[in-house]
Amino acid sequence: MSDFDLVVTGRVVLSDHVIEDGYVAVVDRRIERVGSGAPPAARERHDFGQAFVMPGAIDSQVHSKSQKGQEDFIWSTRSAAAGGVTTIVDMPYDDGMLISTAERFQQKAQDAAAQARVDFALYATLHPRDGATRVDELVAAGAAAFKFSTFETHAERFPRIPTPMLYEAFGAIAPHGLMAGIHNENDEAVRVFSERVLASGITDYRAHTMSRPPITEALAMAEVYEIGAATGCSTHVVHCSIGRGYELCASYRQQGFDSTVEACIHYLTLTEEDDVARIGGKAKINPPVRPRVERDALWRHLAVGNIAVVSTDHVSWSEDRKTNPNMLANSSGVPGLEVLYALLLKGLLERDLSPTYAARLLAANPARLFRLGHIKGALDVGRDADITVMGHRPGRYDPAASGHNVVGWSPYEGIDLPYRPLATFLRGKIAFDGKDVSALPGQGAFVRPATAGKR
Repeated sequence: MSDFDLVVTGRVVLSDHVIEDGYVAVVDRRIERVGSGAPPAARERHDFGQAFVMPGAIDSQVHSKSQKGQEDFIWSTRSAAAGGVTTIVDMPYDDGMLISTAERFQQKAQDAAAQARVDFALYATLHPRDGATRVDELVAAGAAAFKFSTFETHAERFPRIPTPMLYEAFGAIAPHGLMAGIHNENDEAVRVFSERVLASGITDYRAHTMSRPPITEALAMAEVYEIGAATGCSTHVVHCSIGRGYELCASYRQQGFDSTVEACIHYLTLTEEDDVARIGGKAKINPPVRPRVERDALWRHLAVGNIAVVSTDHVSWSEDRKTNPNMLANSSGVPGLEVLYALLLKGLLERDLSPTYAARLLAANPARLFRLGHIKGALDVGRDADITVMGHRPGRYDPAASGHNVVGWSPYEGIDLPYRPLATFLRGKIAFDGKDVSALPGQGAFVRPATAGKR
């Protein structure tokens, strides 16, 4: 009789090395042993040869409910399972319901639990009219982090939090040991540059970057890192498209502050001249996809450790909201859950970087960031048996072909992917077998952060 419920074998990828002839053994949904050589007997065994056995990804930035009646957790978590993502962290900017009170937070967690196929944690935010008064109730409700924007996309759905209120909010969050995440665009500067673009009459793909030049990001990042330094609050910029931003973050970290920054997979994959010029609104994202020189700078920062996590900033807008010839009239954001792991692994291997970077950027570091490291983020004893197997299965990405996405479009359509998920295990149970998502709505669970002492 076996002592193990599940054994998975292959090239086991940890945060600091690869076990070439490795295995992961599971008991009661948790990892019980990680080793090399002959694996122990188990009631269920999956042998993957030379494929990479990796920790399930934690996507730090997902918008499941940005468009009412469109995606929801039913589809976002289906795409996640198919892409090797076993936990999503969902943003608080839901269409029709800003997640800014404990009541709304609890309602979202309840609704998501009925739909989710993989596990999920939730960001909370604040409404400007409340200031920092609701921080404590949102922490008690289970918020994994707080999200604020320095730019006002919409007064109710995606409001700007002014500087004095950010200072107050950071000060209220700091004692709880949680992180404040920031959308990093200077509101005043973006509005001035946008007015200039409108006056110029330019409406093609160039208009978006012109309305949000690099200085708009750098100004916002300098401000929020300084607020974090003044309040002692962990400060995280949720997306950065410019090399200068990673330099700013590194300088604060070198001074001893808990300052981090996130690179979305689109900034590591797409470029303005190659992709935005070709597909227009389907590559419109805030902050914008930059020229090739900035993409290459981001890879250099990744290689030296200046990027904390890589995410998707996933949102599946209906196609009619991404195809307007006037670039500025399109919604901002793109889907990416199904190809997050595949795209990052492709970029790493093309640059002779170890797959261990993916284990850190997609699992270990996000787990620390959201205080989930007590149960998530690594192929380690005692952690949830969230396992993604990435095998050599070359092919061009077709977002409409798999059936795992609510939309059939993607800015990554046609990209050659050498590695794809062969299997996704959620807490020791198969959720995706390389073709079909077997995880059902309701199998995903709400994950609460640990206390500040368990990062």
